[in-house]
Amino acid sequence: MNTPSHIQHIRNFCIIAHIDHGKSTLSDRIIEKTRTVEQRKMKEQFLDSMDIERERGITIKSASVRINYQAKNGTKYIFNLIDTPGHVDFNYEVSRSLAACEGALLVIDATQGMRAQTLANFFLAMENNLSILPVINKIDLPAADIPMVTKQIVNELGLEEESIVPISAKSGIGVDDLLEKIIDFIPIPSRKEPQEEKLQALIFDSFYDNFRGVVLCIRVFSGSISERERVKLFFSGKEYITEEVGHLKIERVKCHQLTEGEVGYVMLGIRSINEVRVGDTITSAQSPCAKPLPGYREVKPMVFSGVFPIDSNQYEDLQVAVDKLKLNDSSLYYEKDNSGALGFGYRCGFLGLLHMEVFQERIEREFNVPVLLTSPSVRYRVYLKKDPENYIVVDNPSKLPDPSNIIKIEEPYMSVNIITPNTYLGNVMQLVQDRRGVQKNLRYLDQVQVECTFEIPLGEVVFDFYDKLKSLSKGYASMDYDLADYRSNDIVKVEILVNKEPVDALSFMVHREHAVHRSRSILEKLKDEIPRHMFQIPLQAAIGSNIIARQTISAIRKDVTAKCYGGDISRKRKLLEKQKEGKKKMKSFGSVSIPQTAFINILKDR
Repeated sequence: MNTPSHIQHIRNFCIIAHIDHGKSTLSDRIIEKTRTVEQRKMKEQFLDSMDIERERGITIKSASVRINYQAKNGTKYIFNLIDTPGHVDFNYEVSRSLAACEGALLVIDATQGMRAQTLANFFLAMENNLSILPVINKIDLPAADIPMVTKQIVNELGLEEESIVPISAKSGIGVDDLLEKIIDFIPIPSRKEPQEEKLQALIFDSFYDNFRGVVLCIRVFSGSISERERVKLFFSGKEYITEEVGHLKIERVKCHQLTEGEVGYVMLGIRSINEVRVGDTITSAQSPCAKPLPGYREVKPMVFSGVFPIDSNQYEDLQVAVDKLKLNDSSLYYEKDNSGALGFGYRCGFLGLLHMEVFQERIEREFNVPVLLTSPSVRYRVYLKKDPENYIVVDNPSKLPDPSNIIKIEEPYMSVNIITPNTYLGNVMQLVQDRRGVQKNLRYLDQVQVECTFEIPLGEVVFDFYDKLKSLSKGYASMDYDLADYRSNDIVKVEILVNKEPVDALSFMVHREHAVHRSRSILEKLKDEIPRHMFQIPLQAAIGSNIIARQTISAIRKDVTAKCYGGDISRKRKLLEKQKEGKKKMKSFGSVSIPQTAFINILKDR
């Protein structure tokens, strides 16, 4: 294999860690120490480009930056650094970043030790055959316990104690030593196919430029890609002429050519978002490589919700917004949908509730389209009597077949890994038991930390499980989850009826034993949201033809007896009976207007 000489001085690596263990702060210090950005332009979370990332203090999008570094011996190197998210909902971003690297910095908080996402990201990096450099961060804090964390790294992860680098990303302690260690520890770039000489470039990210169209972030594994070169995308089979190639520094910097081992961007003049897929391979059109690069694991949406514009006239704006956001968020799944109550919209799949919340905020902030999201649901497998061997997948309650035609419904179960101080173990166990969970494993990481594995229905995890877990453990517990299997359970569809008319936007699927409690909660909120009418309005929750909960909105009643000053009681009764008959007729022919704010407030609370 002919390895170009310039590759010897390139290092491609990403930073992985549990949420809030200091990934973005370490990226800031590396950028600062290497003088990639002038000191006067530096700011916290420099690579986090979205306002929502800064406000929440989390990384949502992976960010790549090319850094020039001069080692202590005077040799000049190029570091391609990718900062990754830490929350479980954005784990797909991490997997994409790992596919473009040879090594990873595994950052662990010296005050907290290993958490659930630390382990999840470690195993993800191992699956990608990356060299893992352990970094203990926040060593300058009074609560730092470096020996404890060192012991965890050696015993639980099986890494060498000599490879551990203690640092403080906040103050910069140890960051210079880390930069030198990266040169020695992170391997030089290598090809996926050792014998391949032709162009092979992996698309690991993309975004939309309003003036230039789709911008593809790529890692070149073999060959080179230049301006005005005819290339082909393996997945679509379409050919393009490269308009521009360049490096991903703090800003895009145009260059003539990207060669083997380099990370950068390419513009192909693509305007239609559907023409490109993240994970595809770019190769030469005249002399293509033999086979595409192995991408990374396929995204598996966990939570599904309907997305509708609050103003129905903005449906086309929503369509454009979702298309462009899909380009920037490869884990998003969507298809067109419509609702009798909410009009036209989309049915979207997300990796979790935080992913769903971030999607909503980005649609509203970046594209100025206020949207309403329906109650989150999961994918169920439904077996029908006409074809008992096969199943259909249902993620929208309104599409569930008639119960009389159903043999059984299977719901997804998650393998949930929770790490918590043993003080809160009882609280965690009780929470899991309330959510129909089953304990599978329990082991002590040390004298304080306990790692528990449970199997819990996904439908019980996606609502407020994470918030409750954090509350019960005072913020110390962490969790990671992955799909285990599907199991048959007594799942029912609950319809919300307003004046005996079903409202599809509020229907949901739930285990039968939780149906009454959840239905009562929704009806109480709905009673407060719908204004009183001239007639009485019954609010009901029903499973099939059985009513399981009810609330009543009383009618606005005019005092028709006000003009009666004494006299026979029969006069008052006659007026009241006349009013009663009028209201009965009004109830039969009148319609209940449910304000849009009612849907917004109820679905937001759920």
